[in-house]
Formats: sequence, C-alpha cells, structure tokens
Amino acid sequence: MNPEFWQARWQEKRIGFNQSEVNPLLTKYFSHLNVPTGGRVFLPLCGKSIDMAWLAAQGYDVVGVELVETAVQEFFAEQNIIPTVHQHVRNPAIKYYQGQLTGRTITLWVADIFALTAEDIGFVDAVYDKAALIALPANMRMKYSEHVHKLGVNVSNKIAPQLLLTLNYDQSKKNGPPFSISSEQIQQYYGEHYQINELINEPATIGSAPELKVTEHVWLLN
Repeated sequence: MNPEFWQARWQEKRIGFNQSEVNPLLTKYFSHLNVPTGGRVFLPLCGKSIDMAWLAAQGYDVVGVELVETAVQEFFAEQNIIPTVHQHVRNPAIKYYQGQLTGRTITLWVADIFALTAEDIGFVDAVYDKAALIALPANMRMKYSEHVHKLGVNVSNKIAPQLLLTLNYDQSKKNGPPFSISSEQIQQYYGEHYQINELINEPATIGSAPELKVTEHVWLLN
C-alpha cells in the first residue's frame, strides 16, 4: 500500500471512487449477511463512505480503517458529528476517531490496516468491502484477504461473513485502481476460508473510462 499515492489523491480531491449516494448494492444485498440488530460492521479502507451513515441509520455500529486522516475528518464533519480522538495504547502513530450517529457508534481508525489486530478492531458481525480489494495491486491482495479474515472475527470466535464488491474488465485497457478482479482470483483469495456465492453481476462504469466494458460483482463470503 502506497501512503503517498492515497494522500495525494485525497489532497488533490481525485476521489471519484467516493460516492455521494448510498451504494444501491449495499441496500439491496446487506440482508444476506444476517447481521443482528445492534451488530457491528467492519469496513476496511473505508474512506469517508456515506454507506457508513446508512449502516448506522439501520441500527448497526460501524468500525472502519482508513489510511488518510483527512478522509476520516471529512466523514465526521459531513455528518455533523464532533468525534473524540483516541491514541492507540501501544502505538502513538495510530489513532481512532469515534462518534455517535442515530444512536450508534462509529469508530474509524487512521492506520495502515496491516498495523491493526483483531484486538484493536474488536468483535464484528460482518465485513463490508466495497472498494478495498479493488484498490490494491495483485501482489498485495492475498496478504490483504488473509489479514481481513483474521480481523473479521465475531463474538463466538467464528469468521464474520463478508459482502464483497468487485469489478471485472480488460485490465490491459486501463491502469487501476480500481483494479479488475476475476472469479478465479476471488477463489484464490478467499476459497480457503469461505464459501463463495456470487449474488449478482451487472454492467457498470468507471468514471475515468466510461467507454470500458465493465461488470460489477457482488459476492457473499461465509
């Protein structure tokens, strides 16, 4: 993961990946995760996604991890939340912001996700990965998928299910991110620990390459 790349993207406002509306695939397929009311949902590489506000409004606590502190600050500012800021107890370079929205707690870590442990994240009931896996180059994805598997543990010490969104297109016609990920790669990254179910695939677009033929896939990993 290249911190300078993502810091520059946010500083220059090149954040086309950030949606102004709640992702309709989240609202349509989130119920497949069977998260109990009051449960906790983990969003890796969360940015300032408005999806977090939607999850809180549905009655869930949210925990996210984001490399760029500006993104975390902007999320709370845009939701009119004044968060409290806490330093990591063992690593002063890591902190988290925490606030309340519609009566639910949102905790956003400012950190490289690989620097965090399951103890830091706490128990979670589900993982929602909208734009994390597709943001990573191929040589980082296996490490990432293994790490999120370790972080996504529920109170019964079982693996929390994941709702995963990916894109598939001719990678030779566009440099990522977002990167193209095939069904075979999904099996490679997640097949050891999860049952993999493709819920839907449908045509999509990438803002920087609207002419590109793209399909978006929704996966349930449990």
